[in-house]
Amino acid sequence: MAKDLNKVQLTGHLGADPEMRYTAQGSAVTTFRVASNRTWKDRDGGTHEDTEWFRIVAWDKLGEICNTYLTKGTRVYVEGRLQTRKWTDRDGQDRYTTEVVAQDMIILSSRSERGLAPDVLPESEESEEAPPVASPPRRAPAAASSGAVERPSGAAPRSPARAPARNQPQPIESDDDIPF
Repeated sequence: MAKDLNKVQLTGHLGADPEMRYTAQGSAVTTFRVASNRTWKDRDGGTHEDTEWFRIVAWDKLGEICNTYLTKGTRVYVEGRLQTRKWTDRDGQDRYTTEVVAQDMIILSSRSERGLAPDVLPESEESEEAPPVASPPRRAPAAASSGAVERPSGAAPRSPARAPARNQPQPIESDDDIPF
């Protein structure tokens, strides 16, 4: 039997800072919107541009990473699947929304494009855990270990504990607050 495929790959810029919340079960859910542009020329040689907006939903660890590292204007690559949801609004009308449930995200903007110094973490990246950028430092062999961690040559020691992230998640208190 053949498998079906529901896969979305897009690049674009965030229209606003991400918003993160927690479900009653403790799962992190972060939502943000990405604008993806396309440009084409008509028969007369005139250039046209069109923008498509996508609602992105990232869950659990990926949601926490998106909340910590993304800001308005950041260029990102997002990979995931399309999901359409139906709900009834307060007037009793059926409503639909289609969103991308993110499975992977890569920041495409350089630190300088995001207004950051190349070697300095911004306040929005102030969290205890960060996504791996390079391979982790290797530990000394157990027999010769003195409890110290070997660092690759040129690696700086980690900074002390950091302040909390800029966008503190809020608990979801009622069904009206659930973004899905």
